[in-house]
Amino acid sequence: MYNTAARLERLPVGRFQYKLLMMGGLGYMFEAWDAGIIAFLLPALRAQWQLTSLQVGYLASSTYVGFLIGALIAGAIGDRYGRKNVMLWALVLFCLASLGGAAVNDWHQFFALRVVGGIGMGAEAAIIAPFLSEFVGAKYRGRFTASLAAFFSFGFVISAVLGYLLVPASDDGWRYALIVTAMPVVVVLWWRRGLTESPRWLESQGRHQEANDIVTGIEKQYEARGVVLPAPEPTAQVSATPNTSLMANFKTLLSPRFLRITIMTWLLWVSVTFSIYAFMTWIPSLLVERGMTMTKSFSFSILIYAAQIPGYFTAAWFCEKIGRPYTIVLYMALAAVSALSLAFATGDTQVIALAMTLSFFINGVAAGEYAYTPEVFPTRIRATGVGTASAIGRIGGIAAPILVGAVYPIGGFAGVFGMTTVILFIGATSVLFLGIPTKNRSLEEIEAEEFAAR
Repeated sequence: MYNTAARLERLPVGRFQYKLLMMGGLGYMFEAWDAGIIAFLLPALRAQWQLTSLQVGYLASSTYVGFLIGALIAGAIGDRYGRKNVMLWALVLFCLASLGGAAVNDWHQFFALRVVGGIGMGAEAAIIAPFLSEFVGAKYRGRFTASLAAFFSFGFVISAVLGYLLVPASDDGWRYALIVTAMPVVVVLWWRRGLTESPRWLESQGRHQEANDIVTGIEKQYEARGVVLPAPEPTAQVSATPNTSLMANFKTLLSPRFLRITIMTWLLWVSVTFSIYAFMTWIPSLLVERGMTMTKSFSFSILIYAAQIPGYFTAAWFCEKIGRPYTIVLYMALAAVSALSLAFATGDTQVIALAMTLSFFINGVAAGEYAYTPEVFPTRIRATGVGTASAIGRIGGIAAPILVGAVYPIGGFAGVFGMTTVILFIGATSVLFLGIPTKNRSLEEIEAEEFAAR
């Protein structure tokens, strides 16, 4: 009897994986949609509620406070109790919080609801990537998981279009934008019917029969379409560790065997999250500060956000060709060059072109990050590892908008994007010196070869 991993590794990419990609990708799209819309609400809220620059920074950071909580808790719960239900209820939570935010008239209440919504979004981010990575073989996993992260770009573009069309249209335009943002909750009904639990996770918990039943069902889907599956090849075996406590999983991340990888992923996520949200959250407001009208700023922001799409998909291609760590370092280096150039940009045309270039590369880094992080942790602590890295990364997301709000009045564009360059350099260095290769290696091979007890 071949183990679950060997049977999953032999599966060609087909309808089953694409369905999972769409389910997980839509989750990321909704998350980015909700996270991105705040950038277009802030100029309207600032004028309507007479907010200071610091208060705007607090509102911009509110989602990421919740993100930290949600990612930290959901990752551990996903490893202890399974991935499926966390994905379902997280989406419901942040959609309902978005609806509530549309009804408030005070920035303190708005802040609180954005925190609650962020808890849901953080839970989504912690679960989706490790969940999908456990269904896909080593040959396709990097490209597949990076493509999953590419759905973020669609969400940000949608938020930019909604911000452009709805927010300036009336005093309540920002409320209508939030209501539209909450509508994706209907996909929960589809997920509840279509998702299966991860068989790799079930096997790691000693629930071998349940894992076997799920994999058998997947194999039958291929056979029903006339696909002849190759014989499974032997792969590394990992021992089951059922009923591990939440605290034990957190302690494992800091044990000598995993500390190097834990530190690397934390530094990577802090640098990427800081850079993306400092840039994406503030760019419409920064363009307004440079003298553009709100409408003109929003229209240019659509172009800047759209540059993410090829950034994600080119990075997904490079993830499979040269490996995840090298893709991350390459795109981080080019993002740093773009940020440094933007710091000294002058005319509007130059600013927009360089902002699009930075958007392209920094979001390409995110594609590599989401592909790489689930691979470097064993199945039994994968969601905890990803969730904790994501949670630590949200410290960057919390700090970034506040720091931009504080730095811009003093240092202007040069101060904001000079700071971004330094942060990107720290992240690239951590991956270069602390990362491990994962290309064409099954998840079990990585665990057995990199983290064998010594």
